[in-house]
Amino acid sequence: MRFSLAGAALALNAFANAVTINQINGVKFISPYVGQTLTGIKGLVTAKGPSGFFLRDTTLNLDIRSSNSIYVFGSQALKNVTVGDIITVDATVAEYRSTSTYMFLTELTFPNNVKVLSSGNAVKPVVIGQDLLVYPPTEQFTSLDNWDVYSLPNNQSLVSTANPTLQPLIYGMDFWESLTGELVTVKLPVAITKSNRFANVWIAGSWRTSGKNKRGGLTMRDRDSNPEAIVVIDPLDGTKNPTTVKLGDTLEEITGVITYAFGYYSIYPQTAVKVVASASPATPPPTTLTSSGTCKQLTVGDYNVENLTPRSAWLPSIADHIATYLKTPDLMFLQEIQDDNGATNNGVVTANLTLTTLVNAIYNISGVQYAFTEVLPVNLLDGGEPGGNIRQAYLYKPNLLRLRKPNLGGPLDANEVLPGPELKFNPGRIEPSNVAFTASRKPLAAAWETLDGQNKFFTVNLHQGSKGGSSPLVGDARPPINGGVEDRSAQANVTATFVAQILKQNPFAKIIVAGDFNEFTFVEPIETFKSVSNLLDLDDVTLTPSTERYTYMFDMNCQEIDHMFVSPALILGAAFEHIHVNTWSTLADQKSDHDPSVARLNVCS
Repeated sequence: MRFSLAGAALALNAFANAVTINQINGVKFISPYVGQTLTGIKGLVTAKGPSGFFLRDTTLNLDIRSSNSIYVFGSQALKNVTVGDIITVDATVAEYRSTSTYMFLTELTFPNNVKVLSSGNAVKPVVIGQDLLVYPPTEQFTSLDNWDVYSLPNNQSLVSTANPTLQPLIYGMDFWESLTGELVTVKLPVAITKSNRFANVWIAGSWRTSGKNKRGGLTMRDRDSNPEAIVVIDPLDGTKNPTTVKLGDTLEEITGVITYAFGYYSIYPQTAVKVVASASPATPPPTTLTSSGTCKQLTVGDYNVENLTPRSAWLPSIADHIATYLKTPDLMFLQEIQDDNGATNNGVVTANLTLTTLVNAIYNISGVQYAFTEVLPVNLLDGGEPGGNIRQAYLYKPNLLRLRKPNLGGPLDANEVLPGPELKFNPGRIEPSNVAFTASRKPLAAAWETLDGQNKFFTVNLHQGSKGGSSPLVGDARPPINGGVEDRSAQANVTATFVAQILKQNPFAKIIVAGDFNEFTFVEPIETFKSVSNLLDLDDVTLTPSTERYTYMFDMNCQEIDHMFVSPALILGAAFEHIHVNTWSTLADQKSDHDPSVARLNVCS
């Protein structure tokens, strides 16, 4: 369905004459002529699509805030024009979006009285970063974000209501808005993500970027979510973009039209994108972190295995990742282990078959025999795929580690820190009845020791609530809605308080908290976690460059939502690596939407 502001402005629907395209676009996000029917709009046809065409102003425009071009929606008028025609047309100015969370796109609707003034005129695209005086800004999105798209509270204003004056030298959304409808060329484009399921791919061109990682992507960092990126969508000529583009691929020069679609500023390319070179090596090297088989160099892995069941086609590959790329860590934190019959919703919650199948597959590759432990969830109460009953689990090498004073908790048993410190349930869930964990996974705490009964340490394996309900980074709501952020803040506080109780009894306790936090380290939930728990981000401890901190890709960003935190007693000699087995692959070849990580720590008493 098409939603338009034109109907809301019928009171303004008076005929006006000789208004230029620059004036129609104006210097704000919403046109000053919305709802008005204009006559004699003059322009050069620069491109045609299946439902309309793009028209460029033929008058000189020195104001970088207003676009020189506009989209004309109407298949009937489309038949009467050819690229290179200079025409006049009568039309109604509208603001269109397909859903309320998106931005409006200024366009001309109900075109009629098309007159071709001349044909065969040269159509020259604007080269971004060459013909323009400015590059896309690299950090800030709009003037409405309080300088941080993840600042709280979210959703304090709407672009469509505030309608600020464009400042394309400062804000990325303003920059792209000032180019909507324009035929452009992107030189030296590089894929900063893989193709998504619609064969769309995010790119950056020859302009200045920030957050560039070694693979060629752009990594999200504090107050920098890369507004300089743009996504390439459906080709205008009806060809199909490849589904095999990978992070870091070099693409052939792209010419196309800037638009706003599906929540982001986008390019309709004239024809399908073409890969001319790929980043090397094709797959990442295995971790360099290996275990010594002693407490001095214990290896710890973390991996969200994405709805793993005994019958998952990707289970053998997950096993290979753990065996080959992570080199069979001594202890594995796993998330998204589904029950034994997966998403079949029949009351089954046990995952013994899922975990046994995975453990056996790892053994067949590596000869390493893992044991495992978990706490069963209550059916349908932990979120995720309906019927799948996802939960966290641990794999561990029983010839090196064991649970200290094992006492398996039930799904509703609340773990406690007892004098010692010891755990009441081992393993056990942290506050499983707390409303913060409604329809979400409960943190799984455990205490471990080496087989000699020495070298005790604690772990918490967590998978916090999802970002469901978020609005696009480049959407109408400002700052954008960070779905579930309040729940994740409450969850982080619960987990951190539990950890703080251990450290209160023993400031030298060795504690590892790892898993899928579904959040970034510079956003409130994790800031709360760090402040309350007094644990340290292992990326900070090991000085991982900020651009190399990623385990996930979403929209234009390489980002890190999987983390490992340790207590101060574990920082000496610590090492940490992210293994990009999934972010570097094609969409078809990825086995999980997360990358695993592996650490090496000294847990000796």
